[in-house]
Amino acid sequence: MNRARLMQGNEAVAEGALAAGVLFYAGYPITPSTEIAEIMAERLPLIGGTFIQMEDEIASMAAIIGASLTGLKALTATSGPGFSLKQENLGYAIATEIPCVVVNVQRGGPSTGLPTSPAQADVMQAKWGTHGDHPIIVLTPSSVQECYELAVIAFNFAEEFRIPVILLMDEVIGHLREKVIIPPKLTIIDRKRPAVPPGEYIPYENNESMIPAMANFGDGYRYHVTGLTHNEKGLPTGNPEVTKNFMRRLTQKLNPYLDRIQLVEEVQLDDAELIVVAYGCTSRSALEAVHIARGAGLRVGLFRPITIWPFPQKQLEKYANRKYLVAEMNCGQLVGEIERIFGYKSVERLNRLDGELITPQEILGKIREVVHYV
Repeated sequence: MNRARLMQGNEAVAEGALAAGVLFYAGYPITPSTEIAEIMAERLPLIGGTFIQMEDEIASMAAIIGASLTGLKALTATSGPGFSLKQENLGYAIATEIPCVVVNVQRGGPSTGLPTSPAQADVMQAKWGTHGDHPIIVLTPSSVQECYELAVIAFNFAEEFRIPVILLMDEVIGHLREKVIIPPKLTIIDRKRPAVPPGEYIPYENNESMIPAMANFGDGYRYHVTGLTHNEKGLPTGNPEVTKNFMRRLTQKLNPYLDRIQLVEEVQLDDAELIVVAYGCTSRSALEAVHIARGAGLRVGLFRPITIWPFPQKQLEKYANRKYLVAEMNCGQLVGEIERIFGYKSVERLNRLDGELITPQEILGKIREVVHYV
C-alpha cells in the first residue's frame, strides 16, 4: 500500500535519494539546503552508507565523484555560492561521464545575496556554469511530492546516461511542507556494468547506445580517468579526429533519449490564446492564476517544464502561433529559450528578484494585460 507522510521539500529529496539507493553524501552546510545534509548525516550510517562534511564545496563535489567511481550512488546538496564553487569539478564529472546528483536549492544572489529568500536565478548557470560544450540534465520540482519523485528520477537518469544530474529547487519548495505519497514500489535504474573481462574493457566505448558501460574501481578493472580530452580507452589525446568523435558522442549522447528525459506538465493548452510558462514555486502561482483566468472566460493555459535542460522545445512547439508569458524569479533566464523558438514579439516577461514570490494576482494582472492585445 501507498504510505502518506507530511514532509518538507528538502526532507523529501533526502528520502527520495535514499529510496533510489544513495549510499554516499559529501557536502558543506549552506542555507537553504542544510536539512538535506542533516538528514543524510543521521540516516546514512544506519544503512551502511557514508556521510562526510567536507571542508568546502569544491571538495564536496570531488568526493562524490570519487565515491561514484567505486560504484556508489552519490549525492551532494548546496545553494548558489556553493553551486558556483562546484562548477569545475562538475565539468570533470561531465567529461569523464561519472554519474552523480547535485541538488541546488536556489536563493537570492549574486554573491551571498539573500540567504533565506527564494530565487530562480541559477537556471543558466545550471546549463552553462562549467566551461566548454557539454550535456547536462536539470530537473525542477514544484511540489514536495515532486521533490521525492524527481530525486529518484535524477538518480535513474544519472545512472542510465552516465551523467551528473542537477535537481534545481528554490527556497520555497525546499522548505514547503506537504503530504507525500510514497509508493510501495519504485523503478530503480543502476548503471550498466561491463559484460567483458577486464582486459577487454573499453571505458569510453563509442557504442550504438552512446552510453558506455562503467566498471567499478576496485573490481579489477583498471582504466584511466582524466578531464583531458581522451580516447575510448580514457587516455589523453590531441588528435583532431579522436577529439571530434569524443565530443560528438559526449554532446549528443542524450539525443536518442530526449522523449524520456524531457518531462513537462501541460494545463489547458489546446485552445489557449496565451500560454503561461513557469517552473518551480512560480508555477504554483501561475496555475492558480490560470484557473482564475479560465473562470473569467480567458483562454489561458500553463506549460511547466519539469526538465529545464535539455529544454523541452519539441513539446512546446506543439503550441505555436500563440502568445507566451514567461514568469520567473530572475531578470529573465529561461525566457530566452522561448524567445529563441517563437521570436521576441510573441513573448512577454514577468520577473521579480526582490526575494519575494510572484503572486497569482501579479500573474493574473499580466494575463489580463496581454490577452487584451491578443
